[in-house]
Amino acid sequence: ILAAGRRSAATILATGRFFSTGNSAVANLPRPGACGSPGCGVVYERSALRPGAAVTGWVNGLPALAEPRPGACPVLVPPLSRRAPSAVMAEGSGSGGSGRGPPSALRRWEQLRRRAATPWARGLLAVAAGLGLLYAVLRVPVRLRDGLAAVTVFLSTLTPKFYFALTVTSSFISGLIFVFEWWHFRKYGTSFIEQVSVSHLRPLIGGAESNPPAPAAFSAGDNDSSRQSMPECKVWRNPLNLFRGAEYSRYMWVTGKEPLTYYDMNLSAQDHQTFFTCDTDALRPSDTVMQKAWRERNPQARIKAAYQALELNNDCATAYVLLAEEEATTIVDAEKYFKQALKAGEMIYRKSQNCHSQSPQHEAQLRRDTNVLVYVKRRLAMCARKLGRIREAVKMMRDLMKEFPLLSMLNIHENLLEALLELQAYADVQAVLAKYDDISLPKSAAICYTAALLKARAVSERFSPETASKRGLSTAEINAVEAIHRAVEFNPHVPKYLLEMKSLVLPPEHILKRGDSEAVAYAFFHLQHWKRIEGALNLLHCTWEGTFRMIPYPLEKGHLFYPYPSCTETADRELLPTFHEVSVYPQKELPFFIHFTAGLCSFSAMLALLTHQFPELMVIFAKAVSTVSIMGLAKPSLGFLGILRSWVE
Repeated sequence: ILAAGRRSAATILATGRFFSTGNSAVANLPRPGACGSPGCGVVYERSALRPGAAVTGWVNGLPALAEPRPGACPVLVPPLSRRAPSAVMAEGSGSGGSGRGPPSALRRWEQLRRRAATPWARGLLAVAAGLGLLYAVLRVPVRLRDGLAAVTVFLSTLTPKFYFALTVTSSFISGLIFVFEWWHFRKYGTSFIEQVSVSHLRPLIGGAESNPPAPAAFSAGDNDSSRQSMPECKVWRNPLNLFRGAEYSRYMWVTGKEPLTYYDMNLSAQDHQTFFTCDTDALRPSDTVMQKAWRERNPQARIKAAYQALELNNDCATAYVLLAEEEATTIVDAEKYFKQALKAGEMIYRKSQNCHSQSPQHEAQLRRDTNVLVYVKRRLAMCARKLGRIREAVKMMRDLMKEFPLLSMLNIHENLLEALLELQAYADVQAVLAKYDDISLPKSAAICYTAALLKARAVSERFSPETASKRGLSTAEINAVEAIHRAVEFNPHVPKYLLEMKSLVLPPEHILKRGDSEAVAYAFFHLQHWKRIEGALNLLHCTWEGTFRMIPYPLEKGHLFYPYPSCTETADRELLPTFHEVSVYPQKELPFFIHFTAGLCSFSAMLALLTHQFPELMVIFAKAVSTVSIMGLAKPSLGFLGILRSWVE
């Protein structure tokens, strides 16, 4: 029973206040004479009061409840089930009246905190802490001494065979970890242990994994208005790609190694479907068959489909293209197929020109026929270059560039540069570079390194490192060195192949600019041109490493080009064959765990060898080390020299 205090019965009826105590509801309702004092209250169960009912008075000691009348404003008993306990408790302990309910948890906590802040409570806590510390100081050394004594007895019973087995097992396990870490680093470029630690263990420990920063905007100059976002790694069609049947397949027959990766061939299949198909192929049965042929994975199935297309239409140019690329085993056979494809392609191209304005479908067909014609003429020029008819190849390339000037994205000028270098027509090479080595045009290794080769040609014959260090560099030599630094900054992988520091493989059908795949493609065709100019490779050897002093942080800031992209290694591993060692720039240092596991394996193997050769001496040494360690734990105050003196005694 809660006393209502000085609150009047009318005030209690007007408020209808309730207190929640456990599972029952408390109503402060006036009941005169219930306990001999006016205004006392009685505790009722929750079921005794109906929510929404008006309190009209008392009948036989219980509150009289009446349903509300329309238009009236009775005093309602609030529904307790919809009220939060905190609100009910706040009402019960509020300061609006003199009625006092049970103390809340917050008030109890405040009282406990105030009592704990008293001096006698603090003194009691200090005494308890002191007793616990005294127990730890007196008890822990005794238990530690007993445990160390047991360890000493156990170590004294071990035999040389146990130590030998222990060291051999440790060496074997650490060797396996070292081999796996080395293989994972060579294949993926990261440490497996570090990767697992960062990905899985750090979140468990509680460290927040730092998100890599978004690619910032960089530019070659300092003009903020011309800054652009760093471009992503984009794969390009290799303008000097070889023939599958006449070159790639023959390499596989001789060496037994697959020169092309599945990713590279898949990109070529997508290119063929883009260039050699259109929406109107369904109207011609032969083109429908070829549309399916370009999607085939099996080379024999593609060749069979090409012959089926020729049976349906003897003038199917794309069928001849497929046979020239994949069935011809020599360049001469490939050239024959391409000549047939040229004859059929020119006829189809003329028909498409006459009706290309009739509908959008005819315009798409004209674009497809144009792509076929340009592809065939370019491959014919490459066949002439490979067969030694270089001037004929140069003429075909020049005519092709004049006839289709808008198709510069095919990089036909790189084929022309290589053919002109073979002719040693350096003036014509300089003219081509003047047109395509422009700041507004995309760069390539062929353009940058050919420009460096021409400038090195002017000074390479008389260049000597000793003479240059004494008298300094001339203006022409400075220009040549700057051109080499520019080329090396664009693609730092090329010098290792030109200087024959790395072995070459057949270039892939697609390359990644500034990557190792582009370096392989360039060096495969241009190494002979550098060797032909006397002193060019010597000048490159003496100056190319100086580029890295100008760009100490190539992934963050470049000198003449954008910062070096960090995604080249992953893309090059997918483009180049697995037996080729991909060049990585900047060179990654060996992870810590490779050094650690290598040292642990070597140390364990050395201990195993010594234990096998000198078992008794190694047992004495092991017991001495264990005894010194135990004495150091038991008596840390003696120091190392004191512990060693005690052990000797």
